[in-house]
Amino acid sequence: MIKVGQGFDVHQLVNGRKCIIGGVDIPFSKGLDGHSDADVLLHAISDAILGAAALGDIGKHFPNTDPLIKDINSREILKKVISLLQQKKYSIVNIDATVICELPKLTPYIDQIKKNIASDCNIDIDRINVKATTTETLGFTGRGEGIAAQAICLIESN
Repeated sequence: MIKVGQGFDVHQLVNGRKCIIGGVDIPFSKGLDGHSDADVLLHAISDAILGAAALGDIGKHFPNTDPLIKDINSREILKKVISLLQQKKYSIVNIDATVICELPKLTPYIDQIKKNIASDCNIDIDRINVKATTTETLGFTGRGEGIAAQAICLIESN
């Protein structure tokens, strides 16, 4: 059986935080605000995987009210999601994701981001696609107020 899930996440850009996207610390004057490291891309991917497996969302498994996971590295979230997926005897066929922001420019970091995701998901890098796009200065992403990400994941039963 094959199943598909989609994920979406948004985090506000603020001063005094790191800008972590896809597990990579992107040099930028602002960072993403959140209870965790606010890795918008890994959150969207995690939600896509959880959705495909009918396991809810990351808010269910990693609530922002839990002080024990304050500032958690989102790569750890993704690894735990993969463990949940494996418990249900599913594996990832592929992931396709898009980060939406004007700045920072992500092209120089895409290869490392893909390597991180492939490693954390225990799959070949050729099953991962990550894109970056802008909104041509429109909306909150265009004004530099935040970054959004969306992802889709196809899984199959083992």
